[in-house]
Amino acid sequence: MASVVKINVLTVPAEQREVLEKRFAARAGSVENSDGFEWFELLRPLEGTDQYLVYTRWRSEADFEAWMAGSMRGAHKPAEGGTGGTGGEQPKPAATGSTLWSFEVVQSAGPKQSDEG
Repeated sequence: MASVVKINVLTVPAEQREVLEKRFAARAGSVENSDGFEWFELLRPLEGTDQYLVYTRWRSEADFEAWMAGSMRGAHKPAEGGTGGTGGEQPKPAATGSTLWSFEVVQSAGPKQSDEG
């Protein structure tokens, strides 16, 4: 069975970039222990676009769906009784738009291991 890749394309205005990156850093670890999780990367645009890419790789579509239905919901909701000066309101999203792309891994490669040693 081939791994699946999910890329969430987030449109983020320049003034919200730092907010988005801090929010991802604050919830570091929330996906890593999920069954079937294989990889995560947050990709910051360098030029020509305001879209961040959130790359995750999963053992199967079922593992991704299970995470979406379970732990992801907890990772994306505000802390219970959280303060932070917002009076309990949920913080404004840093992204102004989101699109989810789905792919199946057909080929992959990593660095070749040296035979020396």
